Amino acid sequence: MAEKEQAKEKILMVSSSPHLVEPATSKRIMYEVVLGCLLPVIAALILFRIPAAKVLIASLAGCLGTEWIFNAVRKKRQTLGDGSAVVTAVILGLSLPPQFPWWAAVLGSVVAIGVAKMLFGGLGGNIFNPAMVGRAFLMACFGTMMTTWSEPVTVNAVTEPTPLALAKQPIKDAANPDKPEEQRLIASAVNQKIKDMFVGQTSGSLGETSALCWLIGGIFLLIRKTITWHIPLSVLGSAAGIGLIAWWIDPVVYANPLVHLYGGGLMMCAFFIATDPVSCPLTKQGRVIFGIGVGGLIMLIRLKGGYPEGVMYAVLLMNSMTPLLDRWTRPTPLGGHVSVD
Repeated sequence: MAEKEQAKEKILMVSSSPHLVEPATSKRIMYEVVLGCLLPVIAALILFRIPAAKVLIASLAGCLGTEWIFNAVRKKRQTLGDGSAVVTAVILGLSLPPQFPWWAAVLGSVVAIGVAKMLFGGLGGNIFNPAMVGRAFLMACFGTMMTTWSEPVTVNAVTEPTPLALAKQPIKDAANPDKPEEQRLIASAVNQKIKDMFVGQTSGSLGETSALCWLIGGIFLLIRKTITWHIPLSVLGSAAGIGLIAWWIDPVVYANPLVHLYGGGLMMCAFFIATDPVSCPLTKQGRVIFGIGVGGLIMLIRLKGGYPEGVMYAVLLMNSMTPLLDRWTRPTPLGGHVSVD
């Protein structure tokens, strides 16, 4: 009897690594991201009121409903409680114009969750950011509605260009020698909007009005260690560097780099979209390269492309590079890689 007890004590329990216990869970991470988005959501509701509420509620209903239906049809455990669908709904809703029809927001949510997430196996299986896939679908189908903006604190649809759209005009007119004075006036008008863009008094998508709100939310995520600094700093640094060079070359044609940092969805992208843990690289080096690529592509589209904003395309293009970046930046294990010869 004593020998059997001694034998039990000598049994070695073997399990796969890692053996470290990490308090962070995907559910906790997702709901902390939602908390980080709280200020931009409140700002959107204050600035655009009822239209903003309709868009956000429609996005939330579409995302949650689509995930529930997919799980029910496949007879899988319901995953609504993990918070990932809520994050997708908030990011997608905040990337849409205030006057966007609710039914179109629902349609974009169905594509975001159904096509970009659930068809790939659910949370952790998708290769592209679901919210950006949904927005790309809406941009392709409803281009006019996606570029109809409203002034803050109004409920009537007004064709009012965003600061980035204004900044794009001198670039388009640069080849026309008859409009130098007009270019100068437009550039000056855009640069005067920098303070409003930072605080939140300009037209644009629901989440593009206040850079300050996103900055506060991003700092919250960094303090909570929900995200690391590698992607945000790389995105903002590369975008600011390219914007500064362009402005130094021709300040009449190209806007102040602060216009690019505060305008559009750059702040939202740097802290909340590009940092998606599923579709961004795993290694620190890979995340730096990923962030530089996102920031560089955004500025390439803004300065030389046909669109005033490039966040959506930049993120989706770099998402496709993530597997390759993971392979390139994979650390060498102790003793080196195993030889296949």
